[in-house]
Amino acid sequence: MRTGLIPGSFDPLHNGHLGVIEMASRLFERVVVAAVRNPGKEPLFTLEERQEMLEESLAHLDNVETTSFSGLVVDLAAEVDATAIVKGLRAVSDLENELQMAQMNRAMSGIDTILIPTTSTSSYIASKYVKDFARGGRDVSDMVPEPVAKRIREKFAK
Repeated sequence: MRTGLIPGSFDPLHNGHLGVIEMASRLFERVVVAAVRNPGKEPLFTLEERQEMLEESLAHLDNVETTSFSGLVVDLAAEVDATAIVKGLRAVSDLENELQMAQMNRAMSGIDTILIPTTSTSSYIASKYVKDFARGGRDVSDMVPEPVAKRIREKFAK
């Protein structure tokens, strides 16, 4: 069975992520979306909250399952028997980092990476900016799935 692994911080999941996940769900028989702990980032939501938001936001995709993980993505790929790692690209600036990581993952584990561009309507969305605008009291509900928008409203309720 062809399995795509989509790792990310997903802090929070936004519509750009959602588009990549939906496309991967059409390309793979099984897709595992993993909220990964990134020690270099201070998260807005806990790993458990991020996984819950993934589950709620991806419930419409029958061949998608979610998990959370702390560690190397290549280890998770082996654990879920992934055929490929799937990553989204917003802009050319994402390519350099993702290409280097794809080459490193291939060298260390033999797993391939597939890079999927986001749609032009969501290519400007980044979790960092969603968080910044939400902290500033702005409505970001058009940039995130409804379950995520609900959690953001709760987090920043005054």
